[in-house]
Amino acid sequence: MKLSIVIPAYNEAESLPETIRSIKKALDNIRIDHEILVINDNSKDETVKVLEELKKEVATLWYITNTGPNGFGYAVRKGLENFKGDCVAVMMADLSDSPYDLVKYYATMLEGNYDCVFGSRFITGGKIVDYPFLKKIVNRLANFIIRLFMGIRYNDTTNAFKLYKKETIEGLKPFMSPHFNLTIELPLKAIIRGYSYAVVPNSWTNRKYGVSKLKIKEMGSRYFFILLYCMIEKYFSRGDFKKIEAIDMDDQILEPSVS
Repeated sequence: MKLSIVIPAYNEAESLPETIRSIKKALDNIRIDHEILVINDNSKDETVKVLEELKKEVATLWYITNTGPNGFGYAVRKGLENFKGDCVAVMMADLSDSPYDLVKYYATMLEGNYDCVFGSRFITGGKIVDYPFLKKIVNRLANFIIRLFMGIRYNDTTNAFKLYKKETIEGLKPFMSPHFNLTIELPLKAIIRGYSYAVVPNSWTNRKYGVSKLKIKEMGSRYFFILLYCMIEKYFSRGDFKKIEAIDMDDQILEPSVS
């Protein structure tokens, strides 16, 4: 099963070399067939130049420039429309997500034939390094609200680093979120639409270069909008968007048509 990694990147020229090389090394160690797709979100620094140089070194790397509209959600959506693998992970350009956790996600999906694999930094075995205190408080509060309103146990919905089968991504469309609220739209839709998933512990390490693109004050209402949308679908859609299971044609009884 070919693994795709979608990496949104805006002004990440400093971070990308270490991130791409680390991912390639982790996947090559156990010979996972893969592609690394970077979505250059109309960067103003030397991101494109860095990617061109990395392509000479990393044969599995390619990139697309998202000319607009721009934003985290738009960039990820561009990647989810263009990846070529059988499953796809969303990872950050700043190497906050561990490539070795990606290997664990992939192995878990194969072993359990899950539609999705989600990570949690806040269960036994999870780890956070240099996580800003205020950001952690907001994160824990947001995830508590999501769990309460959606009636789920999963406690790290806001973490973008997740793995989905290609068929699952198709079943979650159309996407609505243009910003970081896409990070909760994807897993919440997967859960309420009946896709199978496993939760494994993962780590998170604060970036070495640049600054975070997430603006907490700007995102509150957008997260809440997507949460309300998913609540409405869960409680009022009567299962119209549920995963459709494959039908065994050998067992299907066909009634004669009446003309």
